[in-house]
Amino acid sequence: PENLLLASKCKGAAVKLADFGFFLEVQGEQQAWFGFAGTPGYFFFEVLRKDPYGKPVDIWACGVILYILLVGYPPFWDEDQHKLYQQIKAGAYDFPSPEWDTVTPEAKNLINQMLTINPAKRITADQALFFLWVCQRSTVASMMHRQETVECLRKFNARRKLK
Repeated sequence: PENLLLASKCKGAAVKLADFGFFLEVQGEQQAWFGFAGTPGYFFFEVLRKDPYGKPVDIWACGVILYILLVGYPPFWDEDQHKLYQQIKAGAYDFPSPEWDTVTPEAKNLINQMLTINPAKRITADQALFFLWVCQRSTVASMMHRQETVECLRKFNARRKLK
């Protein structure tokens, strides 16, 4: 995704999130309607319904990013923006074959927890950090990086840049 940067060119470099042009600092459990902000494919359920939103929207965005990093394309996509928004509102994504066949059940479970429609039921950042796939990644995460994922990501980025 376009908002991910590597800290260096070294193997195993830290990945950093960038471009917080619309960032808002939210205190505690504060929720309010802050307006539309962000990139359509990363829009969260709450903003499309014009519901108050807070910290759980960041988890949703991280779920979208994780999905893309694992298979090279986003969970919600349509050339027609109205259809894209309908997918997001419905939480309509899946894990199609063959791309998702080699992704561990733990990774899929984490994505499901991050892309939960109801923000009150969505996993928190603290919970995500202690999720099995994250804290025991050496034993439960696949180390195989599929070439198909890289190719899908290249195609997705090329298509996105054409818009």
